[in-house]
Amino acid sequence: MVGKTISHYKILEKIGEGGMGEVYRAEDTNLGREVAIKVLPEQFTKDPQRLARFEREAKLLASLNHPNIAAIHSFEHSDGFHFLVLELVEGETLAQRLAKGSLPVEEALEVCRQIAEGVEAAHEKGVIHRDLKPANVKITPEGMVKILDFGLAKALEGETPVMDISHSPTLTDAMTRAGVILGTAAYMSPEQARGKPVDKRADIWAFGSVLYELLTGKRPFEGETVTETLAGILKGEPDWGALPENISWHLQTLLRQCLQKDSHERLQHIGDARINIKQVQSEPFVTPTVPVEAPAAQSPWRRLFPWAVAGLLGTALLISLVGLWYATRPVEKPSMHLNVEISPGSKLVPTTGIPFDLSPDGTRLVYVADIGGQNRHLHLRTLDQREATALSGTTGAVRPFFSSDGEWVAYFADGKLKKVSASGGASMTLCDAANSRGGNLGTGRNDHLCAQPSYRSVACPLG
Repeated sequence: MVGKTISHYKILEKIGEGGMGEVYRAEDTNLGREVAIKVLPEQFTKDPQRLARFEREAKLLASLNHPNIAAIHSFEHSDGFHFLVLELVEGETLAQRLAKGSLPVEEALEVCRQIAEGVEAAHEKGVIHRDLKPANVKITPEGMVKILDFGLAKALEGETPVMDISHSPTLTDAMTRAGVILGTAAYMSPEQARGKPVDKRADIWAFGSVLYELLTGKRPFEGETVTETLAGILKGEPDWGALPENISWHLQTLLRQCLQKDSHERLQHIGDARINIKQVQSEPFVTPTVPVEAPAAQSPWRRLFPWAVAGLLGTALLISLVGLWYATRPVEKPSMHLNVEISPGSKLVPTTGIPFDLSPDGTRLVYVADIGGQNRHLHLRTLDQREATALSGTTGAVRPFFSSDGEWVAYFADGKLKKVSASGGASMTLCDAANSRGGNLGTGRNDHLCAQPSYRSVACPLG
């Protein structure tokens, strides 16, 4: 064929061969441009009905006009040859690129975003590729993705669905004898592997397979034989552990949705894959965290209250620390900020008045909380430690406050004013103090304590 002229196309070199024919680089002598010529197999052109149907399908495929789809210019017959005139796409196929190894995550996402855009445009025209695989995707030197052979698999089929894989138009006689399906087995959807009619969700499965391979450098389903490969597609699962560590769980979720064996549970529209990829591209590439299950539904007040209390706590602590710093600073220093987290499993208890206090030296925090639904009681935390210590015997405590030397914590409970050592120990009742608003506790060396029940003051012995 090389050197011959068919119609007004001069054949320059052979650039490919597949189950759907041989492909040549040719010069269009009328327009002075280079094109690709795909000469259809002789056994196909001998069937007039299939040939007529292919010509009808080729006209539909020629209507596809998208930058990510290699264009079909015409379908012609000359000198005993039936051939397609196609856009000549320079560059390497994804299959050639994958021979060098997997792609970086960012590059794989950009390639698959462009693939999704091309497939989406074709699906909107009612065209399904049916044979999407790395060998049918080229990347130009400028980084543009071009999908090849769009819809030709259907155009080469008979009028009825192919119910036997051995009759697939993507097989050549030699490959049938060798028991190898032409590069398509690893990307077939389960419904294709069963020989059932397919729709656009078969392209979504193949898209997921291509994305997986770009990220891992290996096919999601691959065996030593076609039978093993198809068995993996029908019953097996990809090696999810082979995915790179720096991909987000959003991308992992997209892959799982594309590779659902039940087409009803699979991602239904390739446009959703395009949107998800663009979202992932806008995220920083960090090691993903495992998504947690959504909590049970609760009222807006219950959801917002812990955040509101945490915000008040953080604000009060910040004000206290800044005030302490201004009071003691010897020279001008930059401001300091401190975020305080309560112990895991703890929940602040809403009470009348402030449910916490900071020690005079600013190193310890006492607060009212419960853990695991238990009754509220006092917790003492040293700020350079992550865990807090529960103060025993303080059940029902409200409005805690430190003594001036920080050795004692006073609080109100059961209509009484009580105190407990900051280092732990038994709680002591000081006096009755119904409806109290707060108080001042002297040092352990003083012999009095002043509380404010309602609007009157009372002195209580420290005991």
